[in-house]
Amino acid sequence: METIKILLTEEEVNKKIKELGEQINKDYAGKSVHLICVLKGASFFTCELAKRIELPVSLDFMSVSSYGDATESSGVVKIVKDLDEPLEGKEVIIVEDIIDTGRTLSYLMEILRKRNPNSLTVCTLLDKPERRLVDVDVRYTGFNIPDEFVVGYGIDYAQKYRNLPYIGIVEL
Repeated sequence: METIKILLTEEEVNKKIKELGEQINKDYAGKSVHLICVLKGASFFTCELAKRIELPVSLDFMSVSSYGDATESSGVVKIVKDLDEPLEGKEVIIVEDIIDTGRTLSYLMEILRKRNPNSLTVCTLLDKPERRLVDVDVRYTGFNIPDEFVVGYGIDYAQKYRNLPYIGIVEL
């Protein structure tokens, strides 16, 4: 049985999401934003972020799987659930739970740019910059974290622990 060591408390996570929402409010003042939640992991973060954005917000959901061998993502993205709405002319923010190598996100951004949004940016709750293999432009980052296996706030380990209200490190 694994144990979970708290890395970021619920209070720290909530404070950071509030700050991210305030920054998005400033950056997009007078505009509407279209959030794309990358399922399943970003669902908790996307909902909390949307509540803190005081601009008109629309939401859509995308599910992608990156496949390759069991331990490393190939960066080739299979779209499991595509968007319901077109992106043309919209201010689009891709909302991620965690960015690791950057391969999947880079590929996803390439796909979405072809749909002609007015702008396309990324907001992530967690980032592991030391794992980056592909450079991706992340405009909004909640926390840079060490290269540890984390869970909570939507992030799972074998479909468990998504519902934790904090970010924890899995100790096997």
